[in-house]
Amino acid sequence: MFVDSVPIQVEAGRGGDGCMSFRREKFVPRGGPDGGDGGRGGNVIIRATAGVDSLAALSGRRHWKAENGTPGGGSGCHGRNGHDLIIEVPPGTLVIDNEHGHVLKDLAAAGESVIAARGGKGGKGNIRFKSATNRAPREFTPGGEPEARALLLELKVIADVGLIGKPNAGKSTLLARLSRARPQIADYPFTTKQPNLGIVAAGADRSFVLADIPGLIEGAHSGAGLGHEFLKHIQRTGILVHLVEPAPVDGSEPLANYRVVRDELEQYDESLARRPEIVAVSKAELPEADQAREALSQEIGIDVLAISAVTGAGLDRLLHAIVAALDARGDA
Repeated sequence: MFVDSVPIQVEAGRGGDGCMSFRREKFVPRGGPDGGDGGRGGNVIIRATAGVDSLAALSGRRHWKAENGTPGGGSGCHGRNGHDLIIEVPPGTLVIDNEHGHVLKDLAAAGESVIAARGGKGGKGNIRFKSATNRAPREFTPGGEPEARALLLELKVIADVGLIGKPNAGKSTLLARLSRARPQIADYPFTTKQPNLGIVAAGADRSFVLADIPGLIEGAHSGAGLGHEFLKHIQRTGILVHLVEPAPVDGSEPLANYRVVRDELEQYDESLARRPEIVAVSKAELPEADQAREALSQEIGIDVLAISAVTGAGLDRLLHAIVAALDARGDA
């Protein structure tokens, strides 16, 4: 299951208490204090990790707690520090303080991390309070209290390239053809209700992440259907590949369908309308495909591709166009 937003509660580890202890050895009549400090509590660290592409692994667990530090001991023994708890998330994850609404960190690239909750400091043992005037101190301090936070983890970028278009435009079929992803495919609208991701190899040392975004309908910008969810996913892709069906089963016009999707993008977020877009007529094996491609090309003033996920026609040209667009953006 694809999950792109997860609320969690994090709590760091409590610091270990300091120890009050005195040396008790034969032949050492004045041993003095020897209570050691407590260990530091573990931190909760959220880290972006390459290869993690969804927050699904976190959705089944609401509370996350790091290990407590252990108390200090006699003979000046220092308590053990608690282990840090590391939560791995996909690159492009926003870590948001769910209580106050501000962003703690935008983990844009793999390897970036943020300490979401700091562990409590270890308490001081009574050996720390020894002085010339206080040779048998009985003072010690308890371990520090840990930080705790309510967080919202939100995936900002889900893919390099997003497939968009009206329902049943062939997005899932194309994803299955280009990658090893196996989305649900059927001859009716809204087969896809959440994004499917696949890694596409575009050469011996080149690949990119492709997302099949659920189909948009008229009124999506105002929340029709699952419009806000779908448009939010589109917002998180770098380049758009707009698939247009040449002979829609509902009898609508391909050009009108293209305009509907473009209007929904612009009304939801004007920046989406300016995002790099590759337009392709899908199902090129159908006789209506050439006519639809020519009409679209004349209307929007750019070269429109014709592709078929069934026969493989035009897919090499589509891949070259995608790689060129990624290079122009400076993406890997």
